[in-house]
Amino acid sequence: MLTINDLHAAVDGAEILKGLSLSVPAGAVHAIMGPNGSGKSTLSHVIAGRDDYDVTAGGVSLDGESLLDLDPDERAARGVFLSFQHPMEIPGVQTMTFIRTALNAQRKARGEEEMSAAEFLRVIRDKAKLVGLDDAKLKRPFNVGFSGGEKKRMEMLQMAMFEPRFAIMDETDSGLDIDALKMVGEVVNALRGPERGFLVITHYQRLLDYIRPDAVHVLAGGRIVKSGGPELAAELETSGYDQFIEAA
Repeated sequence: MLTINDLHAAVDGAEILKGLSLSVPAGAVHAIMGPNGSGKSTLSHVIAGRDDYDVTAGGVSLDGESLLDLDPDERAARGVFLSFQHPMEIPGVQTMTFIRTALNAQRKARGEEEMSAAEFLRVIRDKAKLVGLDDAKLKRPFNVGFSGGEKKRMEMLQMAMFEPRFAIMDETDSGLDIDALKMVGEVVNALRGPERGFLVITHYQRLLDYIRPDAVHVLAGGRIVKSGGPELAAELETSGYDQFIEAA
């Protein structure tokens, strides 16, 4: 599904990713853990297509198609979804309007029929219950006045609505309480399936108690320095990242 080969990327001329290679097959959930400054968020933004990140070498492909040749909206239409570490606010745009417009833009780009207003309303209300958002939140401007936890719930609502082929979760657990962590786990586990992949980026094991990954990778110094099973996350929680920083 997602294949990253010898990826090098720079921000403002400073190289952040230094030969990162990774493969996430369809149906799998892989977790990336690592210290601050190791390149975790850079990796997520490069995959999604943020334009101020300069790819200097290597490749990123989804189902054999290079993502680096596509604009961010084209990547989204192919099924790439990024859950931001710090979700943005869009004043003046109602939440349901924003989500329906984005959803139908993706469907249209794939040659699919757009979702009617009645069907959309039924589906979004059902998904909103799953993530713990009421109708009043859906009628407000997108993310405006929301707490940090409510913004993360809104991101999980978008993921549940879009049903992406490949979802990247960039420190979605940041600032979440136990109930919200459980909610994130419920959404991801409900979407897990043989045709969908996940890349979960996190500092801590706690999210992985609710989303059990198939593999865990340690990112340090711009490259993957160690890979293992779910038990690697527990090991990192105990030993920390110092040994990997030194090795990198």
